[in-house]
Amino acid sequence: MTDVEIGSASVDDEHQPQETSGDRFTELLHQVKAAGLLEPRTGYYFVKIVSDLFLLGLGWMMFVVVGNSWWELAVAIFLAFCYTQLGFLGHDIGHRHVARSRTGQDLLGWVDGPLLLGFSYGWWVRHHNHHHRYPNHLERDVGLSRQRYIFSPEQGASRQGWRKQFVVRHQNVLFYPLLCTEGVALRVASVMAVKRGKLRRGGLEAALMLVHLALYLGLVFTVLPPVKAVAFVLLHQALFGLYIGWAFAPNHNGMPMQGPEDHWDWLTRQVVTCRNLGPSRLTEFFYGGVNNHIEHHLFPTMPRPNLRRARPLVKQFCQDQGVPYCEVTVTQSVFAIVAQLRRTTKAYQAQTRAAAAAAA
Repeated sequence: MTDVEIGSASVDDEHQPQETSGDRFTELLHQVKAAGLLEPRTGYYFVKIVSDLFLLGLGWMMFVVVGNSWWELAVAIFLAFCYTQLGFLGHDIGHRHVARSRTGQDLLGWVDGPLLLGFSYGWWVRHHNHHHRYPNHLERDVGLSRQRYIFSPEQGASRQGWRKQFVVRHQNVLFYPLLCTEGVALRVASVMAVKRGKLRRGGLEAALMLVHLALYLGLVFTVLPPVKAVAFVLLHQALFGLYIGWAFAPNHNGMPMQGPEDHWDWLTRQVVTCRNLGPSRLTEFFYGGVNNHIEHHLFPTMPRPNLRRARPLVKQFCQDQGVPYCEVTVTQSVFAIVAQLRRTTKAYQAQTRAAAAAAA
């Protein structure tokens, strides 16, 4: 998919497409603005923040009430759900859905990220915004370098070491189980970002993450004996990683990759690298709105509840422009990702054998 139009759309510091004369995206942008879909949804997010905090408070109250019991593992499941819903809220905060001012955005982000969830909001925003500029670009998408899997044979050589190569060889089997480690990976990346000293408020975020860690472990090990406490932490963090990883996995994995020789305009770059998971309200709730991922990538600052309203406009526009618009069910996305992982592994292994034979 390389014979696409070279457009002139660009992105500013907030990864939002600019209106550029002659760019075909401009027409769609005008339609969306005319429908009021880029306007704030203050009431929605007020209710969302209150409900998410209520559920989190309810979860920890249940933890204290249940006390020294293996039933705490059921509470861990509920709290993993609460943490992921807060993660979705943090995603919206980072995209300026909730607060349009920099100060308001940062305050909400620091509470949601390092304080309530225990990982860096500042690192995540920088990392995620860079991904939005060049999704699935083999050289420019920083999200690809953080993954342990490959969706293009060209990525295989960058996975150095026997452990990473083992994952690549068996990635179609390991992909979903290893999502359980995503919560830990977010925290490790946060600590590394603080140590490198490149965060705007690194000291503040480090302090808030330490407060989170102290309160979290202090409460868990006060209420539970060591064995049950460790079991609770492991299950809670594994399910949090699995849920949030599962929600974001269908968005780009297994979709077309852009190489350095490909020149795609904004519309093409954002649409063909994304996959939607249908427009149902239930899917939107459990996937935090990122099920409408094509619309989200085209309009990153569009509030979550407006994405489904933008979907018919975007889908029709893409059909008129001849741009592939991928929308599947949740089940279809699971099998599509696994199938692409298997094909990529075989292609990479074939290339490796051919290179070894040529060298011999």
